[in-house]
Amino acid sequence: MTKGSKAWIAGCSGLSLTEDERLFFADERPWGYILFGRNIHSAGQLADLVGELKAADGRATVPVFIDQEGGRVQRLRPPIAPTYPPAAAIGRVFDADRQKGERAAWLQGRLIAHDLMGYGINADCLPCLDVPVEGAHSVIGDRAYGWQPDTVATLGRAAADGLVAGGVLPVMKHMPGHGRGNADSHLELPVVATHRPELATIDFVPFQALKTLPAAMTAHLLFTDIDPTFPATLSQIVVESVIRHEIGFDGLLMTDDISMKALAGDIGDLSRQAIAAGCDVVLHCNGDMTEMRKVASAVQPLRGEAERRAAHAETFIAPNRPVLDEAALRAEFDELVARTA
Repeated sequence: MTKGSKAWIAGCSGLSLTEDERLFFADERPWGYILFGRNIHSAGQLADLVGELKAADGRATVPVFIDQEGGRVQRLRPPIAPTYPPAAAIGRVFDADRQKGERAAWLQGRLIAHDLMGYGINADCLPCLDVPVEGAHSVIGDRAYGWQPDTVATLGRAAADGLVAGGVLPVMKHMPGHGRGNADSHLELPVVATHRPELATIDFVPFQALKTLPAAMTAHLLFTDIDPTFPATLSQIVVESVIRHEIGFDGLLMTDDISMKALAGDIGDLSRQAIAAGCDVVLHCNGDMTEMRKVASAVQPLRGEAERRAAHAETFIAPNRPVLDEAALRAEFDELVARTA
């Protein structure tokens, strides 16, 4: 249940919670938590940390997020979890045989869910639905399933379905599209001057196709033809006019990491602005306690539509890891992907 949770997702600083973090999280009640490489050392340590996060909260269902896409972006690596190919490799399977490509995308989602749930991690920032264009920054690159919106939508849906089958909450990203970004938003603000009608026929399409998914992450991009002043995460125009109305997404909308360098200003002010723009939850990733205190002070307990959306997202999280024939599915997946390697 979301009751009493505040509208933010928190990171933590290391391999286990400090006493300050434990007390802080119990008091400030983030809706969820997110893990990064700095939080992962061994299988036992990871399971213990996830247990600590859930215990600090005390709710029956506590979303614990991670970025486990495959390719460059996978926080769990051997021996903690197998490596997976990037989305572009799944796209190549699809180009050769559509049915096999969809199956490969579903299998990757299902197997990743199995890996994550083994440690109690129950939410994955996947699928990446960005459609790249020639000349864009490489921050998306092979994280995209392909160059065509329909390909991205089809394979993104299959991957999300695989996660859901494994009891893991999928989070599509980066809404309303990061594929045209001319910079890495971790470091600076990308600016997109493309006119809105063209964005609507390419960039928005995968998100429209998957608009019934329970959760999505914003893009820290400035779309000058839609809102020349504020990047999407902070733009009421983008959130209300594009994401909620044109795309038609009514699920939980979380920001991309509010501490990324694309956004300039006080982190408390940025958090307030994101919520005012229409984001349901602020994501803060770096585990810096000074910053976390500002974020926690800036947000309020979930209520109204945000609380409803958060509660709906939680229904996608299974209480226990669903059973599957792991060896058979891994063998099938490996064979499908190996054919186009």
